Amino acid sequence: MKVFVTRLLPDTVMGRLELSKEISELRVNREDRPLTRKELEDGIGWCDIILSQLVDTIDSSLMNINPELKLIANYAVGFNNIDVAAATEKKIPVTNTPGVLTETTADLTWALLMGISRRIVEADNFMRSGKYEAWSPTLLMGSDVHSKTLGIIGFGRIGFALAKRAQGFGMNILYSDVEEKSFASEVNATYMDMYSLLKQSDFVSLHPFYDEKSHHLISERELKVMKPTSYLINVSRGPVIDEKALVNALSNDEIAGAALDVFENEPDMEPGLTDLDNVIIVPHIGSATLDTRTAMGNIAVENILAKINNSDLPSCVNPEVL
Repeated sequence: MKVFVTRLLPDTVMGRLELSKEISELRVNREDRPLTRKELEDGIGWCDIILSQLVDTIDSSLMNINPELKLIANYAVGFNNIDVAAATEKKIPVTNTPGVLTETTADLTWALLMGISRRIVEADNFMRSGKYEAWSPTLLMGSDVHSKTLGIIGFGRIGFALAKRAQGFGMNILYSDVEEKSFASEVNATYMDMYSLLKQSDFVSLHPFYDEKSHHLISERELKVMKPTSYLINVSRGPVIDEKALVNALSNDEIAGAALDVFENEPDMEPGLTDLDNVIIVPHIGSATLDTRTAMGNIAVENILAKINNSDLPSCVNPEVL
């Protein structure tokens, strides 16, 4: 089958694709940029299988270009860039890359939490700009992390992995989800409704599944419920936060700070966000380690080879089409 790869992947993964005897032809976007809509249309019209990225919008009209499309292999855990309902209607399997980025994303979440609480980015900029003249008892004071309260909204794999890290700092762990989780007792996490969690937490970390119910889950009302000394961390999906409301809250010191790996209208950011010192902003690097990105690619390749060989797909998000 012919495979279209919308973005270069780690070398090991590309090697597997290029050397695979099962793939008759391989077309790859070798430029370090997302494809245009026209380029996506051309590619999907040519291939049997598309290996897509989270930034590629694979909607019904794009699928209609190729009625013979055999598989959409998404290089991500999330798949909200794909109209899965349309794919299901057209009998096209959609796969993702779950299970391999949990710990890596939890690592980044913890790094952001520590970085914003101890003002690491501000301190680094302070030194680089030559402002440091002498030690001061009030210079760049941040917040303790140990023994504070961490509220986790969305207690799935990543939320649980974050809670394990928080245990090492003696934190009081709260969580909110659609239901209580039996495994929460393993990390002494206490279940409560979201608003109670927001009121009590010193740090709030967002890990919900993104859908229409979680769109703008954190907006003006929720930010006003939080403590003025609290911090908000988001490595899930950008639209979980109303970014305009967040900029207003940060500008008016309604919360102490925020750390963001994702953005509502990525790659664009809400005007004013980059002017604030009390926010850390990083470019969607939650899974950005060589180990994890390679593991993700290997899962995508396994899904592709399984489809070509008519084997069971390792990670199909719409198995009803099989």
